[in-house]
Order: sequence, then structure tokens, then C-alpha cells
Amino acid sequence: MIKPLLLLLALLSLPLAGPTRAATVNFVTEEYPPFSYHEGDTLKGTSVEQVQLLMQKADIDMRIELLPWTRAYAAAQATPMTCLFTTAHSPERDKLFKWVEPLLVDDNILVATASSGIRETDLDDTRRYVIGTHRGDYTEKLLKEKDFPRIDVASDFPSTLRKLMNGRIDLMPISEIYFEKLKLDQPLVRVATLSFQSLGIACEKSFPEDIRTRMQQALDALITEGTQRAIFAKYGLHARH
Repeated sequence: MIKPLLLLLALLSLPLAGPTRAATVNFVTEEYPPFSYHEGDTLKGTSVEQVQLLMQKADIDMRIELLPWTRAYAAAQATPMTCLFTTAHSPERDKLFKWVEPLLVDDNILVATASSGIRETDLDDTRRYVIGTHRGDYTEKLLKEKDFPRIDVASDFPSTLRKLMNGRIDLMPISEIYFEKLKLDQPLVRVATLSFQSLGIACEKSFPEDIRTRMQQALDALITEGTQRAIFAKYGLHARH
């Protein structure tokens, strides 16, 4: 009986383990300035900075990788501990992910080049034009749902913008916040409002709820403290809230 007693005493004398640090969260996003993009070897953007700050505030390890949108979207659906940003929270996507939001609240508008002669009009009137978007973006499905008959799908946002500037498409959807900045450098005009959008972080369905909650609380704090608005201002953007 002595040996079991000694073993029990030895176990009781071991220090209690403290709380374990959360596993690393893997973030995936696309090249979509000014929200996420590379400048040399540095990853920048309004959404990138928000994600980095909120994860630091929540004390959770993280990695960010830039991928083509379709690959990033697929990874966030199938890979545990993976989150995608900046993602429009549409009804279709609501139950596919766990959400941390908003990184951005905005209207999505259709824009044209100033030289095209296309001017602001009703959304119904834009159905006669070729509308460009990129594969897997929520606007691709939205345009189909709104019965736009002529949709041109590119591989990513920069490719769509190049097509617009080169006259290969007539219109493209874009964040109104970004448009207000982009029109200072590019001859673009607003044509119509396509939709209202709330965009955030979409995490794989099995993502731990306690970690998601810490992330949401950290983002809420960034918004309340005015940090989110300051990040937008740093990039020449004006937040809606």
C-alpha cells in the first residue's frame, strides 16, 4: 500500500497546468488593394491591419497567406482553424461559416470609365451592359440573381479592373469606400448601386467558439476605440460607421 500512496502524493505535488494558448489561426485573403495586398515583401491593407491588431489584442497566434480568391474561399470552407477575409456576409454564406464582423460596412456600386459615356442611372438600365467581376466573388452570384445577362468573369479583382480600364467590359462592381479613393487616380464614374454589404472574417464551421468570441470582442474594441476608423483614414478611406 505504500507505493500507491507515494505515487498519489507525487502526482498531487506536480504543478497545475495553466491555460493553454490558443492554436494558431490561419488567415487567407486575396490581392485586393487597399484591403489586402503586398507592397514588396510587406503585407498591407485596411483589413490586414485590422486582423493583425485584433489578433494581437486577443492574444492569439496567426498567419496570413494571399491566395487566388477561389482557393482562399475553398480553404476556409474545408480547413480547420482557417478564416477568410474580407468576406461579404450574404444570406447564402451565413450558415457556411462562423463570422467575426464587420471589417467594413459599405455599398457595392457599379462603376464605368469616364470616357465610356455611361452615366449614373437606375440599376435596371445597366442590364444592357457587359458587367465584369471575378470568379467566386459574391457579386458573381448576385449579378446572376438580379438577371444580368452579360457577365464577364475574370480570375481576380485586379484583372477585372484592368479589363474595365482597357474597355473590354463596360461596368464592374466595387466598394463605394474604395471608389471614393480610386477615382482620385483613375477616371471612373459611379453608375448605380448594386447592393449594401457588410464584410468581415469568415471562419471554417468547426472553428472554436471561444476563439471566435475573443476575436469578435477584440474587433468590437477596435471599432469602439476609433482604431478601425483611423486605419481607414490612413489609407485615404472614410468609414461609414
